[in-house]
Amino acid sequence: MAIFTRLMMALTGVKHGKNLQLKGNAFIFNRRGATLAMGDNVRINSSFLSNMVGLYQRSVIMTRRVGAKIEIGDNVGMSGVTLYARVGITVGENTLIGGNTKILDNDFHPLDEGARNRGEEESIACKPVVIGKNCFIGCNALILKGTRLGDGCIVGAGAVVSGTFPAGSVIAGNPARIIRSGNGEIKTSADEEEENAD
Repeated sequence: MAIFTRLMMALTGVKHGKNLQLKGNAFIFNRRGATLAMGDNVRINSSFLSNMVGLYQRSVIMTRRVGAKIEIGDNVGMSGVTLYARVGITVGENTLIGGNTKILDNDFHPLDEGARNRGEEESIACKPVVIGKNCFIGCNALILKGTRLGDGCIVGAGAVVSGTFPAGSVIAGNPARIIRSGNGEIKTSADEEEENAD
């Protein structure tokens, strides 16, 4: 089933470590002049029955322009994900990425209507995404450009994440907020109101 994926990886210079596990045909593509590298024991699910959360797409992992980098650490697992890099996406070791999650380091199109209508790709806003080690990202999450998750962060299902979050944070919502800090402190809506008042 994954012959097409492995062929595309070989043709586009994707590097991977030992024991890469592919279920279904992922689309993994590295643009010439970019870097796409995966560590040992990476698992990528892309078929409907490979994850019971209900995948509605195959995994898409691609570098889009010269100089872009995607680096995936050892023992990372993902299902039906999109990782789309114009500058850089890093995923730390032992991180699990839930079904249908999208990780994007760019806006896909310029926000200025004139630049968008003229097709000015150089006007697309981009910022690297860094996801730490031992993180867990719930299904259907959207991780936006410039996001930095410290080690051990947990992202709730369906969260829309933008910004920097310290190690051990539990993050949920749209827009995503810290609902429990790394020291175990649970944040309530009253805490947020108090912080906003300061």
